[in-house]
Amino acid sequence: MKMVDMNKTHNVGIYCRLSKDDGDSKDQSASIGTQKDMLIKYVHEKGWNLTRIYADDGFSGVHFERPNFKAMIRDIEDGIINTVVTKDA
Repeated sequence: MKMVDMNKTHNVGIYCRLSKDDGDSKDQSASIGTQKDMLIKYVHEKGWNLTRIYADDGFSGVHFERPNFKAMIRDIEDGIINTVVTKDA
């Protein structure tokens, strides 16, 4: 079992994605803006440090060829963020 360091500073990246395949992009329950608002609120409630927001609109989740997803991975590898928060369907 992995132990969680309760004193760890969470430098958070929020990742939002909405695909054309995910249904009507006008659906507010799944919109990029709604996802951002919900996730920003969550990060602030936890007292974590919101470092960056990444969003890919109109990209399928089937593959990883999404520009902001790739940018997020680079930021993880570079140590800029150490926690990712996203909304699952």
